[in-house]
Amino acid sequence: MKKITTMIVALTCLVPSLAMAGGDIAAGKAKAAVCAACHGAAGISIVPMYPNLAGQKEMYLVNALKAYKTGQRTGGMAPIMAGQAMALSDADINNVAAYFSSLK
Repeated sequence: MKKITTMIVALTCLVPSLAMAGGDIAAGKAKAAVCAACHGAAGISIVPMYPNLAGQKEMYLVNALKAYKTGQRTGGMAPIMAGQAMALSDADINNVAAYFSSLK
């Protein structure tokens, strides 16, 4: 029982830090201008092979961009995305993800 209580306390402490991990939407919008060429100005792509980013979950976008940056994502358009992601700092990635996740 003590082990379960300790795990619950640890998870409770973790949740607020995840919520606070969000980026700056305005900074993300400025940095995301280059993304519009493939993903659309408002994160809705007109090209069927490029995914929509508007409304996507923030952590998914962060993880995807970091995976492209480190070479962990290799399929499809990964070479192009890797080049784009390499130009982004961790703060930029958080900001871009916050921006696209804020769009509906």
